[in-house]
Amino acid sequence: MKELLKSSNWFSGLQWLFFIFTNIVVIPITVGAAFELSQERIASLLQLSFIVTGIACMVQALVGHKRAIMEGQSGLWWGVILTLTSTAAAQGMPLDALGGSLTAGIIISGILTVIIGVSGAGPYIAKLFNPAVMGVFMFLFGCQLIGIFLKGMLGIPFGNEAENAQINLSISLLSFMIAIIVAIISIKAPASIRRYGLLIGIVIGWIAFNLTFEQQGAISQTASSSMALFPLGKPTWDTGIVITTVLAGLLNTANTFGALKGTDSIYRAETSDSQYRSSFTITGIFTGLSGVLGLVPYAPYVSSIGFLNQTGIIRRLPFILGSFMFFLMGIIPPIGHFFSMLPLSIGSAVLFVSYLQLFNSSLSFFRQVEFNTLNIYRSAVPLFVGIIIMTFPASYFDTLPDFLRPLLSSGLLVGIILALILENGFDWNRT
Repeated sequence: MKELLKSSNWFSGLQWLFFIFTNIVVIPITVGAAFELSQERIASLLQLSFIVTGIACMVQALVGHKRAIMEGQSGLWWGVILTLTSTAAAQGMPLDALGGSLTAGIIISGILTVIIGVSGAGPYIAKLFNPAVMGVFMFLFGCQLIGIFLKGMLGIPFGNEAENAQINLSISLLSFMIAIIVAIISIKAPASIRRYGLLIGIVIGWIAFNLTFEQQGAISQTASSSMALFPLGKPTWDTGIVITTVLAGLLNTANTFGALKGTDSIYRAETSDSQYRSSFTITGIFTGLSGVLGLVPYAPYVSSIGFLNQTGIIRRLPFILGSFMFFLMGIIPPIGHFFSMLPLSIGSAVLFVSYLQLFNSSLSFFRQVEFNTLNIYRSAVPLFVGIIIMTFPASYFDTLPDFLRPLLSSGLLVGIILALILENGFDWNRT
């Protein structure tokens, strides 16, 4: 009880609140825009995201892996879904058909993740994700998310509207100024101030944006926002989409390995089998639920490593307090409405700086691998191929079979698959 009354815990919880918020608020808005949903439906997805994410974080911290690691809508899933919507638009696939197949694949992925957790298969799968694979995953994951945030900083809208969009110079200038401020605080400020760098950046950026521009991109959030099951489309079956989503779900387990392994040094303890089992089971449950509610599926956030290193807030209580406050934002519509008015360019700028830490995480894994001129291919091939595919327009893949197109158009998925094959199919110790 005494800990609950300490102002330092609440201030640290507020920092967690804004970290969770800035990571989540952009996702339902961009997915809703990509699926051309109504403002009311996007407001509903936003409110549900707050509620479900707050509960997921608290459940993981209390009965799951029991660490201060954000459980949120997966960046890997987010990138795959946005890539699929772009590909579907280029190929003339109806968005409700895409959404229905995504829903079916996500629900299947949730069931498989629960099976992995209940069966205790997580530690065995973890052996496939050795340091070289995790290095590739962290680097490509960072490239994909940094690309999304950079577009947001440049004022480029998400979804189909982005095809003919142009850089907004005034918004871009403010976004880069905020990113520089957050970076300077993260590097130069004393530790007592550094831990609140993200919060300071959001407050300064939000105020500056409202003083400079008219409020843009606010989502109407009212008590009457309708909530419905399967908002992206009722479950249907498109083999290519379902296969891609199921593979994305299996590869999404890398987030759990990355987040838990990456925090072992912070907590000075190796992740136990029971922690893997509990974490996978809870992630699977919330993934299946997200398919029903039209949310991006869940996973432990690898970016939590950067947050923990940057702020030093590793105790569970501030994290639980921040998660609970985030949950309250969802069940109290006026609060959710207020925070939904955060300009996406400012949120993207703050997250841009935060996710740069993924480069350090990638290097940390690569340092555990002894590279030479013969075995460098084990990581060079998946890295270069994955990055190059990320730069290709969707039209390049029109000649591929329908069931392969969604998978092969994702540089992140192709890179991870290549890394898994090369690492586990060859004995590099002999080279």
